[in-house]
Amino acid sequence: MTEQAAPRRRGRPRGGSDSRERIIAAAVDEFGEQGYEASTIRAIATRAGVDSALVHHYFGTKADLFAEAVGIPMRPDIDVPGILDGPRDEVGERLVRYVLESFEQPEVRRRGVMLIRTAIGSRLSTPLLAGFLSRELIGRIAKRLAVDDAELRATLIASQIAGMLLTRYVLKLGPIAAAPVDELVTRVGPTVQRYLFD
Repeated sequence: MTEQAAPRRRGRPRGGSDSRERIIAAAVDEFGEQGYEASTIRAIATRAGVDSALVHHYFGTKADLFAEAVGIPMRPDIDVPGILDGPRDEVGERLVRYVLESFEQPEVRRRGVMLIRTAIGSRLSTPLLAGFLSRELIGRIAKRLAVDDAELRATLIASQIAGMLLTRYVLKLGPIAAAPVDELVTRVGPTVQRYLFD
């Protein structure tokens, strides 16, 4: 006679009331030690002493968990695909506008500047943020471009946008810091468009 497996319970996976906080703490440690690419939901769950299903229940994807753990103020993994789906001749300007209008929100700017400063000055943070951007921004753009040098193009876009954010919001260099968003969209957008499609 074979033993029947217990039916799977519905609802939230079991975990203590402090599970969410333990998962975030474990994620910070795992991302810090392994980097974004090498970290897995399973390893984070093991470190937190919970089931992987509970991590997914609270946070969804690895990108969701990373954003929560390190305070990413924008979600390119969610927003950029919609930007790329719009009219092709406006993609460059839409990407630049998305980034700038996000950073014009005080809370996004505060957290974003902190992340940029930390990534520049920390051996641990640089590969974390670079890994996230490589996979969730550069990788997503590259997949949509049907060309041999798609990764180079996507990386050039990231460098253009990162340079603009650094100059405007961290270094606060006069004319760029003072320029209206619309003017920067008009000036930088065509460069991003050229990286994408020319």
